[in-house]
Amino acid sequence: MAASLRFYLDENLPVAIAEQLRRRGIEAVTARDLDTLSDSDVNHLKRASEMGCVLCTYDTDYVQLAVSGVEHSGIVLGQPESHWIGEWVKALELMHGVYTADDMLNRVEYL
Repeated sequence: MAASLRFYLDENLPVAIAEQLRRRGIEAVTARDLDTLSDSDVNHLKRASEMGCVLCTYDTDYVQLAVSGVEHSGIVLGQPESHWIGEWVKALELMHGVYTADDMLNRVEYL
């Protein structure tokens, strides 16, 4: 059976997103949970990948890392002025139901 998606929310996203996902039985961790606030984007992306998690963010710097060839377990990018907690939760819940971890390898999704 293919591995389910797991999510890593960087420090730019509200913690409430992870809380809502967990209530739905979806694994989600935040930079705050891991006490890694203010860590570099490279380290967040590396950590997320080592944990087998898709990194979720508002920060376009992660897309630049992906374009430059940095391997990752997937990136989901939203826009802070357009994507609120509910939109994130709905989108990530849908992705969790549709994609496997293998599907997201080195893939960038935009909300």
